[in-house]
Amino acid sequence: MTTHELTEEMQGEYHYTVGPYPDPVLEIDPGDTVVAETHDAFEGAIETEDDLPSEVLGDYLNPQNGPIYVEGATPGDALAITIEDIEPRGPQPRGTTCTVPYFGGLSATDRTAMLHDPLPEIVKKLEVTTDGTVWNDDITIPYEPFIGTISTSPKIDSVNALTPFKHGGNMDLPDVRPGNTIYLPVEVEGGYVYLGDCHAAQGDGELCGVALEHPTNTTITVDLIEDWELEWPRLESDDFIMSIGSVRPMEDAARAAYADLVTWMADDYGFDEMEAYMLLTQVGHVRLGNMVDPNYTIGAGIDKAYL
Repeated sequence: MTTHELTEEMQGEYHYTVGPYPDPVLEIDPGDTVVAETHDAFEGAIETEDDLPSEVLGDYLNPQNGPIYVEGATPGDALAITIEDIEPRGPQPRGTTCTVPYFGGLSATDRTAMLHDPLPEIVKKLEVTTDGTVWNDDITIPYEPFIGTISTSPKIDSVNALTPFKHGGNMDLPDVRPGNTIYLPVEVEGGYVYLGDCHAAQGDGELCGVALEHPTNTTITVDLIEDWELEWPRLESDDFIMSIGSVRPMEDAARAAYADLVTWMADDYGFDEMEAYMLLTQVGHVRLGNMVDPNYTIGAGIDKAYL
């Protein structure tokens, strides 16, 4: 097994769409490990608390490393991507959160039109270490990093890096964290893995639309599962399995996730579908990834003790 470095210099231009058309920046074998230098969601454009998002961001958000070509991956397979480690990098204050006009869970947006003015723009630049994020003199938020955006390539489309769907994408799901494995569908030869948008911490829903964004050294190991055709991304920890749905409205995201979890339990764990449906009614749990992106994300899970 080989460990590959994917530095900013090697990456060159970061991508703001996810699709099959760019040339791969890296080719790896199943079982290999990649250490990627990810940017924050703004590619460093917000440098100080005086930099207003409306003035410095433009249309380019959520820069992605990749694509990474996985030898032997063909349509109908799945990639098992284990998140090994996420370390903050770059000069302090390297964490950023902010409010952005017409974006967020409690604001009018381009999809939810209202007559009121946008909320005020506020930027917080924050000290981030593995010991935590210093919010103010009284509050330090634990360092609980995860990958906000990770995906394989859709078969034909190039998808905005802000949009989660069946390929993965900007799910903003805190369970995509070190120690866990996310399973993604292979739709094109080589799979084409993209990743970025790592967070130092985030509450359920990413309420204002911007978590604790920070640049990182993110380490993943990529394995290949042949002939495992996935409808939606799936995730596994030591304690539970989870299916991930990303659509609007939010209840349809929950339905997609739970329906896929029923199928997973029937196909791989020997459950009758109706038995799984009724059991999940009693012991299933959901995680709200995001309630702000073009599609909302819900993870539906069950503890392994029941499997």
